[in-house]
Amino acid sequence: MSHREANGPLVPGSVRKARGGPGNVARLWLVTYNIVMTAGWLVLAICMIRFGLSKGSNKGLYRSVEKILKIFQTVALLEVLHCAVGIVPSSVLLTAFQVSSRVFLIWAVASSVPDVQNEYSVLLFLTAWTITEIVRYSFYTFSLLNFLPYFIKWARYSFFIVLYPLGVSGELLSIYAALPYVHKTGLYSISLPNAYNCSFDYYIFLIIVMLSYIPIFPQLYLHMLGQRRKVIGGAAKTKGE
Repeated sequence: MSHREANGPLVPGSVRKARGGPGNVARLWLVTYNIVMTAGWLVLAICMIRFGLSKGSNKGLYRSVEKILKIFQTVALLEVLHCAVGIVPSSVLLTAFQVSSRVFLIWAVASSVPDVQNEYSVLLFLTAWTITEIVRYSFYTFSLLNFLPYFIKWARYSFFIVLYPLGVSGELLSIYAALPYVHKTGLYSISLPNAYNCSFDYYIFLIIVMLSYIPIFPQLYLHMLGQRRKVIGGAAKTKGE
């Protein structure tokens, strides 16, 4: 999924002591982590822009940014650990689902199925992810440093209105585009008979993954709309009073 609350929202008061370590150590780690992740996604954005300006096409874009994308999106699995040790107040299960769904899309779909890589759907989710993550990690960094510009806060709770559906559309269309290749090649599928006496149909699995978006996406989107009303709407109301 394109949007996630894996690190928070993080504000200084919400950073608790990590197991076996003081709160200031956890804060220092989180600030460093979020700065590095912001920088990583900024580099990815620059690479995408440079590629688009030089090539004028999305063909070859995925391969050109694949390494840096894999690095920074896979490193995001650390956010599950952040939740597990209690230094951020987010759900471990929800964070694990949202982060792993992206990692799955990169490693098990886009990178594994060459036919998908030049689809416009890849450009959709790459654009949505990149903008979302630059804003998200910037938001966490500034919050931890006790200096949160209003624009960053507004962007954090406003850009998702367009970017979340855009990213989800790109993800679903990419998985859909992978189906013919997976069906033809039997990619990652296990057929009987075999030593383990079990079978696995990756083609059916991808269809199930696509169907799982139906109940999950509306809930997450409505949750974020609710968060936006609390954060942006509440702030506007206070100023008006």
